[in-house]
Amino acid sequence: MKLEKAAIPIALLGEEVAPLISAWFELVHLKQLFRKGWLERGIPQDRCESVAEHTFGNALLCILLADQFPQLEGEKVLRMALLHDIGEAYVGDITPQNRVNSADKSERELRAVETILGKLPNGQRLIADWHEYEHQSSPEARFVKQIDRLELAMQATVYKCQGLIDPEDFMASAERHLEEPVFKDILSALRGLG
Repeated sequence: MKLEKAAIPIALLGEEVAPLISAWFELVHLKQLFRKGWLERGIPQDRCESVAEHTFGNALLCILLADQFPQLEGEKVLRMALLHDIGEAYVGDITPQNRVNSADKSERELRAVETILGKLPNGQRLIADWHEYEHQSSPEARFVKQIDRLELAMQATVYKCQGLIDPEDFMASAERHLEEPVFKDILSALRGLG
């Protein structure tokens, strides 16, 4: 099973490259990485979303729903939504079928995040946001985590409507992580579609 459309483009650069360019060539690889869980469910590669497409969906849902939570810092929410999966640029999309324990997965992703962001002038702040998300240590982090699960359910519903999968196990997984009534209502509406 091919897990990426192309290899990470950082290898195409010479050694003397500005940190921003280097980080971009690492981050842009997220556009090339398939969301492996969908491939494992039989979604064909030509229909499978990339990690970057998933990240876009998360960020968009955050923008659409954050206004209902005025206690949250909107810019921080958006940063976390955009940063939450960047470690996958080097680690790949690890799914339960990989049988990697959560501590090992987190350590691998941390090394990747530090490699990518650590060279940037604002890198330490971005790494701190990533840590905050990983540890679920703020209301913003918990909001983004719920959005991550809601986005999974929404994408599963798209694939259901396209006749590609039965999404119920994704819906059940999302439901276990959703706490906010508005998110539960959206999930209920998704279950009623198609």
